Amino acid sequence: MSAPQPHRHRGERRAPGTLAAVCALALALGPATASAATAADSTPAASGTSGTSGEGVRLPVIPGTLRSGAACTKASPTVMNVTPWTHDVLDLSGAWAFSRGAGVTVAVVDTGVAPGTRGLTGRVTAAGAADDCVGHGSFVAGLIAGAAGSGGGADFGGIAPQARILAVRGTDPLGRADADRVAAGIRTAVDAHAQVIAVPLALPSGSAALTSAVRYAAAHDCVVVAAAVPDSAPASSTGSGSGSASADAARPRKYWPAAERDVLSVVDFGPDGTRPKDAPEPEQADLAAPGDKVVGAGPRGKGHFTGSGASFATAYVAGAAALVRSHAPRLTAPQAVRRLTSTAYPADVPRLDAYAALTAVPHGGTGPATAVSPRPVVWSSADGRGARLIAAVVVAVALGAVAVAAAVRGAVRGRRRRAVPGAAD
Repeated sequence: MSAPQPHRHRGERRAPGTLAAVCALALALGPATASAATAADSTPAASGTSGTSGEGVRLPVIPGTLRSGAACTKASPTVMNVTPWTHDVLDLSGAWAFSRGAGVTVAVVDTGVAPGTRGLTGRVTAAGAADDCVGHGSFVAGLIAGAAGSGGGADFGGIAPQARILAVRGTDPLGRADADRVAAGIRTAVDAHAQVIAVPLALPSGSAALTSAVRYAAAHDCVVVAAAVPDSAPASSTGSGSGSASADAARPRKYWPAAERDVLSVVDFGPDGTRPKDAPEPEQADLAAPGDKVVGAGPRGKGHFTGSGASFATAYVAGAAALVRSHAPRLTAPQAVRRLTSTAYPADVPRLDAYAALTAVPHGGTGPATAVSPRPVVWSSADGRGARLIAAVVVAVALGAVAVAAAVRGAVRGRRRRAVPGAAD
């Protein structure tokens, strides 16, 4: 855009270029969402057995638990050929120019990680979890650190494709977790020198052992990331009718270990920026990340699975923590967490921006970053109120700038009139 000319005819009015550009930006931030929102918009929640991607491809849903006597999760027969929507939202191509997680070990405290999980060959160390009958831990590990271009289909690399995975059991073989198992898993991860610990599990209650384990991790400079809510609503403990059960399940609640101090708690959102209608609500959460209708590798074979829930959002935040700790190894765990939270997109729950966490310039070099990403992606809610608020603020700032500029021009004209007697306006 050319600069305004210094001489204009009297009475000529022209809209400032800055205002025009900002207004165009404000309109672009309206209720419509980014085009990537259509990537998988018909995939069901993780409670189902199969789902349909946005390209009409049926994918099996990765289970969180198995019934007693059930066979282990089989390989998926379907290979996706479309890059997941999550890659665009997280701007992984931009983030990977600065870090791929090399030198960082991420512990996954879950159902284990199967040795045949695609994209993780040679980068998994098992700490009592060398297999994975359920498949959930393998799926999560792939979202964190799966190698890009690891054969078949589109690019399904994890967010930190050069990080190492420490597989730690936090459940029984069927995927059922309790506080003592998770506590033992966290301690095992700390003792194995993991820098980031992902706990994609949400328990309805904690324990003294779990609190102690989280404090142990904090004392050893570990970033602990946990799901703020379970992937599906827990069964109601009160009320006999379905309406009462539904109301109880929808009530915001605390879950552990996310509710513990020194834990980065994570909630999910989908391609359109919203959460599933019946998703459990956390009492509070620190970050939101892609977690609904995500696609990744399973524990066996080359096919893909899909899933929805905060456990998968936890994987992306843990992977982003690995990127930050690899890129800035002098950061302490609390500083790495502040880097993630202070550069997140503004929202009711701030939304992960891995690119900004790597590129923002912090005060003092290691503290919380203050600059924002130069390439933001804004995800609006279904009714567009968040986007309209952003647009209104942007336009208000632009109009204020125009008013200041007009006042300055008026002062300059006044000085010129005084300096040149008889000068016309």
